Amino acid sequence: MFQPVLDPLGGSLAWSALVAATPLLLFFVLLGVLRLKAQWAALSALAASVAVAVLAYEMPVGQALDSAVLGAVFGLFPIMWIVVNALWIYQLTVDTGHFEVLRRSFSRLSDDQRLQAVIVAFCFGALLEALAGFGAPVAISSVMLIALGFKPFKAATVALVANTAPVAFGAMGTPVITLSRLTGIPLEDISATVGRQTPVLATVVPLLLVYLVDGRRGLRETWLPALACGVAFALAQFACANYISTELTDVVAALAAVGALVVVMRVSRIGVPGSARGGLQPPPVIAGGREDADPADVERVRAKAEAHARTGSDDRPRPDDRPGAGESVDRGATVKAYIPYAVIIVVFAISQLGPVKDLLAKGSTAFSWPGLDVADPVTGEPAGATTFTFNWLPATGTLLLLSGLITGAVLSVRPGVALRTYGRTLRQLRWAVLTVATVLALAYVMNLSGQTTTIGHWIAGAGSGLAFLSPVLGWLGVAVSGSDTSANALFGTLQVAAAKSTGLSPELLASANSSGGVLGKMLSPQNLAIAAAATGLGGREAELLRKVVGWSLALLLVMCVLVYLQSTPVLEWMLPN
Repeated sequence: MFQPVLDPLGGSLAWSALVAATPLLLFFVLLGVLRLKAQWAALSALAASVAVAVLAYEMPVGQALDSAVLGAVFGLFPIMWIVVNALWIYQLTVDTGHFEVLRRSFSRLSDDQRLQAVIVAFCFGALLEALAGFGAPVAISSVMLIALGFKPFKAATVALVANTAPVAFGAMGTPVITLSRLTGIPLEDISATVGRQTPVLATVVPLLLVYLVDGRRGLRETWLPALACGVAFALAQFACANYISTELTDVVAALAAVGALVVVMRVSRIGVPGSARGGLQPPPVIAGGREDADPADVERVRAKAEAHARTGSDDRPRPDDRPGAGESVDRGATVKAYIPYAVIIVVFAISQLGPVKDLLAKGSTAFSWPGLDVADPVTGEPAGATTFTFNWLPATGTLLLLSGLITGAVLSVRPGVALRTYGRTLRQLRWAVLTVATVLALAYVMNLSGQTTTIGHWIAGAGSGLAFLSPVLGWLGVAVSGSDTSANALFGTLQVAAAKSTGLSPELLASANSSGGVLGKMLSPQNLAIAAAATGLGGREAELLRKVVGWSLALLLVMCVLVYLQSTPVLEWMLPN
């Protein structure tokens, strides 16, 4: 049995920590400074981690390579199994034209741009985050906002800032599921703690969006529906993460948010189409001046948004695109457009019922990974991360596949079309699959060789101040990698190791890694590039970064203070017992 040591260099924990951190530093430099593509940066860092494991920690070569293979397999199943099937469902809605119906239904809810930003970027963006994540909400939301009349730069900014609060539970809970698996902390504990941190962000973000669209006037005139939306999302996210289902958290929260927003709009008459209090109206033709983007780029993006899912469409506004027009004709189509999300909720709800849950559990098997015999560096007990659970039947990705099949049947999608869409989805995600598998391989090598534990014990020297700094680690990881899942894989175990050394709650710091990470999403190179490409602002990523970095840092400070206070008697009552 291989048992790592905390100080492989002997007598200098700081130097050992520096050597242990070399693969992470290499990853960040290649990705963030040299702008190497994520998959190549991750592969380089993986090679470095294996070298450190073998040369510094004297881990047998075979076990180091087995650790990498186990991590890569975990990246494929269950993580990418979730992402592929979730994105497939979204692609089905695009190919059948139902996504375009959704866009038109949003314009009917309100013709006030300030509230359209909340509806599309925050509410619908959360639904997209729940299903797909990995940049899809930013790309899709920003294009939809342009189709609704937003200038490209503002659309990109709004989409980036909105993609925060839902991220921790994105892709059907993939980030927190990964965090639980790598740290050994029960999923319900991680989910409950994160569900008592990110709702604070959810309350604020809709208010921030209306401010971004129309400044203080927008905040003054639309604060009531925006606040109602944020509070509804926060309460639903808290309730679902703690008591219902981790996987469905963002879906339920998004639906609750848009429901509350519509109710308050109807009661207050703020932002309702045709109302005297309608507020900031979109221009009749999509704007795009010299300060925003090249007019040709705007027209290209506009055409893409209009024709994305509508066969034979052109650039001219259609009569049924006006709020309220053709409502009776389109009501059935609108109901169908929401069916995929309703199916997902029903399937996951049924899967949680006692008899069904027990039946699904029979399709799960766990086994020790061949060739791995590793002990915990502190306790000496066998490391839990060497056990692989192949839960093919109850897996989130499998339930999503079932939801997609049901959706296809309800929407009368021909099997050949659904199969071709699935193949196209796999092609679109091929580099993401490689990146995620490699990052997880890197995480497993670092964890099982003892590198993460060494770094954690060194960081533990921060003492009680570690609670304040723990969200920063997650923020840094997401800012560089663009993925809360990857950041949790890189730093989750490190946070737990540091927490145990300082007497802090491992659940609190592990959750803080994910909650702080969501705030790095808006300024990650990956998301900035996606937003710029989707809105025709290629080459202006640096401008987008300058626009959002201040909000990212301000919200990060709020999260740091919150986590620190949760580690003290002041807000300790917020944490689950």
